[in-house]
Amino acid sequence: MVRTPVRFVRGTAVALMLAFAPVHSLAAKSAAPEIAVETLKPGQFAWHPERASSGPLEVVVSLSQQMAYVYRGGTLIGASTVSSGKPGHDTPVGHFPILQKRAKHFSNKYDNAPMPFMQRLNWHGVALHGGAIPGYPASHGCVRLPHKFAQKLFAATTLGSSVYIMDAAPGSPKAALAMAKANYGGQGTQMASAAP
Repeated sequence: MVRTPVRFVRGTAVALMLAFAPVHSLAAKSAAPEIAVETLKPGQFAWHPERASSGPLEVVVSLSQQMAYVYRGGTLIGASTVSSGKPGHDTPVGHFPILQKRAKHFSNKYDNAPMPFMQRLNWHGVALHGGAIPGYPASHGCVRLPHKFAQKLFAATTLGSSVYIMDAAPGSPKAALAMAKANYGGQGTQMASAAP
């Protein structure tokens, strides 16, 4: 078969584009930004779901750091500042599966207060939800998240997703997940201290 110069050039160009397309795609995935949690100020978060596309989603909340870390398949994909329970309304520690999700929810206990993107952790009024993040514990036991982060996390989780809440301050986000699992066990456990 004899190719004309135009067909040859067009065919060569298409072949080159196809040959280099996978390399470009791999480079984009490996260039996912690092998550610099130490630079986050109250109300700020980082969200990079492109860092991991498969695996179970798990959340670790460090009460002492007032931080939440989100992992997919063990890879950190998000981090956020939080506001947990103030003195007298302590946020319980332990391993909690997400029991219920409601995008629009209002508190049954606290004057119908809005709890957008609510994800219930126990049946005693403790949940993850959007709210004010002043930089210190200020809730009635829930874990408040920045509104936009609460919305993103709500879309990413499923019923039964694991949330670990601990008092400890992990040395790094990577250490947080290992520490939480070591302290609070594997899937399906809920600590007896779940009731505030």
